[in-house]
Amino acid sequence: MKTTVGSPSNCKYNMENKHPIRCIVVDDEHPAIRLLSSYIKKIPNMQLVLRTTEATEAIQTIKNGMADVVFMDIQMPKVTGMEMLELIKDSGIMVVLTTAYSAYAVKGYEHDVVDYLLKPITFDRFLLAVSKAKLRIETKLATRYNGHLTLKTAYKVMWVEFDAILYIEGLGNYVICHTTTGRITTLERLKHMEAALPDSSFIRIHKSYIVNMKKISYFEKGKFVIAGKHLPIGDTYRSKVKTKFGHR
Repeated sequence: MKTTVGSPSNCKYNMENKHPIRCIVVDDEHPAIRLLSSYIKKIPNMQLVLRTTEATEAIQTIKNGMADVVFMDIQMPKVTGMEMLELIKDSGIMVVLTTAYSAYAVKGYEHDVVDYLLKPITFDRFLLAVSKAKLRIETKLATRYNGHLTLKTAYKVMWVEFDAILYIEGLGNYVICHTTTGRITTLERLKHMEAALPDSSFIRIHKSYIVNMKKISYFEKGKFVIAGKHLPIGDTYRSKVKTKFGHR
């Protein structure tokens, strides 16, 4: 079941945001979908773009970059919430888990979820989760429009201008930011880096690489070359790269 809806109107609660927060609700129970959908419609600048019982539909919408927050159940048929978390972990979307079971709370936070809502979910508790998601989104937008990336190293916090970044490389539990003046190692997650960088200049081309499009020297044999480094394009990102650059 899939329902596409427009922007909410006649909202009663004051939670202003210049950028509408696009939401998905995915649950195998229709009453839960109706409840969360009604909550979303009550909050200004929250836009319900999809409500569905099919995790695969939600995953596709997320991978197409059409949503900012997903409210999702954990125990669903076909694709469970935990499996879905793995499938969307690099998308940058904010995740709020909704479930009748508390046993998955620790696992959920290992995936850096925004919040964990236990059913039955009250509107006040839902508002708190939305506030947390809104704060993360505002932080992400503020970073984008300030023209620099904030990096926390072992000993200090550094501000790196977007124009100084060549590419960013994910290596297990840490990330290396390759710049015009050297390398900076941080424990930040690559998906958080992707969310903080402007889409107009940066693109994720591989599970391990984000590149500054302005720094690409040339394209050769299925790889981008930046500062002499040949960076592969992952199968998951090939379609996105082709759309952006027209490469096969």
